Amino acid sequence: MTKLAGKRVLLIVPGGIAAFKIPELIRLLRKSDCGVTCVLTHAGEHFVTKLTLQALTESKVYADLFSLTDENEMGHIELSRSADLVVVAPASANILAKMAAGIGDDLASTLLLATDKAVLVAPAMNVRMWLHAATQANMALLTARGVQVVGPDEGVMACNEYGPGRMSEPPAIVAAIEALLSPEQPLAGKHAIVTSGPTHEPIDPVRYIANRSSGRQGHAIAAALAALGARVTLVSGPVSMPDPTGVTTRHIESAQQMLDACQSALPADIAVCAAAVADWRVASAASGKIKKVPGAAPPALELVPNPDILATLSAPGANRPQLVIGFAAETDDLLANAQAKRQRKGCDWIVANDVSPASGIMGGTENAVHLITADGVEDWPRLAKDEVARRLATRIATALA
Repeated sequence: MTKLAGKRVLLIVPGGIAAFKIPELIRLLRKSDCGVTCVLTHAGEHFVTKLTLQALTESKVYADLFSLTDENEMGHIELSRSADLVVVAPASANILAKMAAGIGDDLASTLLLATDKAVLVAPAMNVRMWLHAATQANMALLTARGVQVVGPDEGVMACNEYGPGRMSEPPAIVAAIEALLSPEQPLAGKHAIVTSGPTHEPIDPVRYIANRSSGRQGHAIAAALAALGARVTLVSGPVSMPDPTGVTTRHIESAQQMLDACQSALPADIAVCAAAVADWRVASAASGKIKKVPGAAPPALELVPNPDILATLSAPGANRPQLVIGFAAETDDLLANAQAKRQRKGCDWIVANDVSPASGIMGGTENAVHLITADGVEDWPRLAKDEVARRLATRIATALA
């Protein structure tokens, strides 16, 4: 028996060229003995037909909000609640915006407002549409509400542009559906501490030393560990991202505050230090704003080292987590520097990534990492940061099994 046997998915198919992958997605779900009911938007009908979806699902395809026949057979409220999971694929910028704004002007958007079930979206759109501030704000709002996301992937678009925005392949969507409908909890009973984002080290009340970290990778790791059953304490520097659901988040600003929050969260089984902690802070921050004096030289800043959070958590002792993982963000000699860092800090694993400007990783939506352990180096492909997080969480669960 498959993980999805007996489960039912309500599949909403909006308009988008990626809709050509939907028949394959349905085929894989049906092969797993999962029931599928489709809702096809009017825009979606330009890319895939009702007849195709009906033949593959062996179920009626719904399209009209004000259909007297459909409302008599299965009203839109019942339809929105009859499945175990609602999946939106390909999730266009338009339907994501409707979901964020709470608009219900057709059958698909009304169902999404009326459902009391979990929702999974598989975004698919032009790279510029995906990276637009409005789309990113909508996605942040939806994830904060608990909407689950798979993808998008990076690649060549139908418009010949390259970047993130391609809908995840059907097997990846099926895996995400399985994770939601038949969740495994290999980390149940484990406590994980995850650090994320930058730290802000004050110069005076209005200025500070910081970096370009968005916190996206650390937040994704916290969510992925929670999805596998771990109790997660996320210690986050200042970021614009919403707190992950199902996670206890402690907000800090400086490196010292981050260390204090981590130590107060001990004991823990796992520590993942994904934050981009400032190496130095100003020895004595000014109590008032430093004024610029015309003609005078700029003030000299005396810097002192910040506490080493990764080394502190890795130090032998009764409270040392069973598995301590650090990150090495490098611009040169990536593997050599990362391997040396693992030895120097005393941690178990290092996740190394190239953060040179050309990589687009620092502050971006994707990552290309190398996992360095005592057994050697694992080279992972460039992936969405959510997928990197899922892989790392699975790897952690395997190591602690």
